[in-house]
Amino acid sequence: MSDGRQMPPAADEQSIATARAAVHRQAGPFITVLERTRQPMILTDPHLPDNPIVFANAAFQALTGYAEEDLVGRNCRLLQGPDTDPATVARIRAAIAEGREIRASILNYRKDGRPFWNELFVCPVFDEAGRLINFFASQVDATLAHEAEAAQTRLSAAEGRLAEVQRQLALTLSAAGIAGTWDWDIPRRRLHVDERFALLNGIAVPVEPAGVPTSAFFASIHPLDRTRIRLAVSAMLNGAEVFDKEYRLRAPDGTVRWVHARGRCHYGPDEAPVRFTGVLVEATDQKRMEERLRIAQTAGQVGAFEYVPGFATVAVSPQFCSLLGLMPTEILAASAVNALVVEGDPPLMDPGLSEVGELPDTEMRVRRADSGEIRWLARRGEAIRDNETSDLRHVGVIYDVTATKQAEVRLRELNDTLEARVREAIAEREQAEAQLRQSQKMEAVGQLTGGIAHDFNNLLTGIVGSLDLMQTRIGEGRTENLTRYAGLAMASAQRAAALTHRLLAFSRRQPLEARPVDVNGLVSSMDELLRRTLGEQIRLEIAVAGGLWLTLCDPNQLENAILNLAINARDAMPDGGHLTIETANACLDEAHAAREIGVKAGQYVCLSVSDTGTGMPADVIARAFDPFFTTKPLGQGTGLGLSMIYGFATQSEGNVKIYSEPGQGTTVKLYLPRYRGEVEPPAETRGEAPRAERGETVLVVEDDATVRALVIEVLQELGYQALEAPDGPAGLRLLQSNVHVDLLITDVGLPGINGRQLADQVRLFRPHLRVLFMTGYAENAAFGNGQIGPGMQMITKPFAVDALATKIRAMLEA
Repeated sequence: MSDGRQMPPAADEQSIATARAAVHRQAGPFITVLERTRQPMILTDPHLPDNPIVFANAAFQALTGYAEEDLVGRNCRLLQGPDTDPATVARIRAAIAEGREIRASILNYRKDGRPFWNELFVCPVFDEAGRLINFFASQVDATLAHEAEAAQTRLSAAEGRLAEVQRQLALTLSAAGIAGTWDWDIPRRRLHVDERFALLNGIAVPVEPAGVPTSAFFASIHPLDRTRIRLAVSAMLNGAEVFDKEYRLRAPDGTVRWVHARGRCHYGPDEAPVRFTGVLVEATDQKRMEERLRIAQTAGQVGAFEYVPGFATVAVSPQFCSLLGLMPTEILAASAVNALVVEGDPPLMDPGLSEVGELPDTEMRVRRADSGEIRWLARRGEAIRDNETSDLRHVGVIYDVTATKQAEVRLRELNDTLEARVREAIAEREQAEAQLRQSQKMEAVGQLTGGIAHDFNNLLTGIVGSLDLMQTRIGEGRTENLTRYAGLAMASAQRAAALTHRLLAFSRRQPLEARPVDVNGLVSSMDELLRRTLGEQIRLEIAVAGGLWLTLCDPNQLENAILNLAINARDAMPDGGHLTIETANACLDEAHAAREIGVKAGQYVCLSVSDTGTGMPADVIARAFDPFFTTKPLGQGTGLGLSMIYGFATQSEGNVKIYSEPGQGTTVKLYLPRYRGEVEPPAETRGEAPRAERGETVLVVEDDATVRALVIEVLQELGYQALEAPDGPAGLRLLQSNVHVDLLITDVGLPGINGRQLADQVRLFRPHLRVLFMTGYAENAAFGNGQIGPGMQMITKPFAVDALATKIRAMLEA
């Protein structure tokens, strides 16, 4: 038989004869043993094509039905059939190809086509030099063993199916709520029960096939129910046909379960009862539900009813009777119920409602039968069709709504006076809020004037004094020292601008010019400034981390923050000390972010400033970031330093934390989010203000005439074509015309249309127009997290002329 593969060429007769002679020669005297043994054996020659059989003993010929001349020269595949396992054949071939022995159980076929299971053992035969010369194969007919094993498997499968059927039956009974079955053999007075019935009734399991005494039926019945059930069973044994009872079973541990027993009596040919069979249905949950429903109805004063229109009576619950002031009963006359309803109100039982569906939600007044008190009742329910009789039934509830009705009356009375009371309450609240705001304003002004007024007076003295001296010298015609006086005035003005920026930063109303910052480089560049500011008594140490990430923030605000922290640390060390500034990479996890409002988990650059000063108690730390809060004497601090730092950190989407104890020094850690881009190359410095190169046109929109005139003067001095508008609408009209404009310079806080709104409207028809915002107070600017759009930049008032010129030139060349 073929296995579907292309057959290799067969060996010729001369090669087969030579191979057989070699087998006899090598076997010597043992050839007779091999030929006569009852163990089926063959030898194959792997050196001939297709590994043919060269020896087959009589036992093998008897097992397979093939004669020697049918076997010699052929491959063993002639024993294979269509049901032979290909995987087993492949394993045997692989072992022969590798020259190793193998044991396998394989289905073979005799010459007459009958199958048999062959327990095959194949072993390589080597000569004295270790060369492979033959394969020896022995066979054992294992058909009977396989058939026995198959029979056992079928038996196991049948038992498994029987167990599954029994399991499915148990599941079906359980799903039906059946807790046990019984079969009472009346003539023999024996009770046959299943395991569930036995467990429920305290009968030992497994139950004897002969059954148990009939007294076991009553053993676990609750004493209060036992007599009633005995009488009912006695009636069944004496000819009654149907048994339908609910009773309680008490378990050995004292727990009580409700069951519903249903049974029927069966009679013999002589009409005498012979068997009493039935089932127990678990009813504990149903009883508990009924009890809970009863308690809920009683507690909630809800009465249930069932009424068939056209019938004279209505089935009611005890709560229904209680709501009407009647004695508890199960049946009431429908007319008696409706007679208690106050004349003019809808009836409780309405025979005119004949449609299936929800009953109309109805409220009516009733006069209680016991006290004559008028109470309000509400009726809710459904009209349903009975499945058996097709009668329409009204099923519903009634409940007392008197308190709700009384509350509605009071509510109407309150509504009548609500408007006046609301006006009075609003007036009182507005007065209180006005007083509170005035108090807060006065407190803030008092704190502000303590430090800010002192600082501004000093700054104004420098500005006014310098300008006064310049005016005197110019009036006298003297020009010496004018540059020095102008420099003094400029320095004071710049300090005043810095103080204003700190106020705006603390209030988060100063837009930030964020760009990539190398914090290590920035801190290192401040080394000389910090040492001069701290003085000789403070020892400064700067420790920068290798591989520090970049951050995105306003570098000027960061410098201010570092300087403020250093000055605070210096003031906390009046007798000298050690100040350390460190940088590091930090990762804030979700747990840390959850403890800090507004902080996101992620990677940050951490700047830490630590001192060995006096430290701060917990109550001071709690108020450290409050505006105008300071522990310094009047005139020596504004209370804006830490507030500015907090506002800068928050605007930069970072955080700041203080760690301190009295006498143990203070550490302030500033966290700024990591930036994954590159540092921008530094802008080229110019010796003088850059001028217009191509006669570009610039439109200036500014409501302050002085500032507008100053900017126009600067633009004209630099060679630009300058246009001006006093407000947003005027600027918009000009830009809607055909006039050529290369750059729009606009104040943010314009009346009517503010600068950002003007820019957004202009971008609709001039999408590529560059916009430079001027701002001194950007409360109304819709920059969103301190950011502005592409093609837009910002310059902060007050600004230097060369700064304005550089910004304009950079935007026009971008």
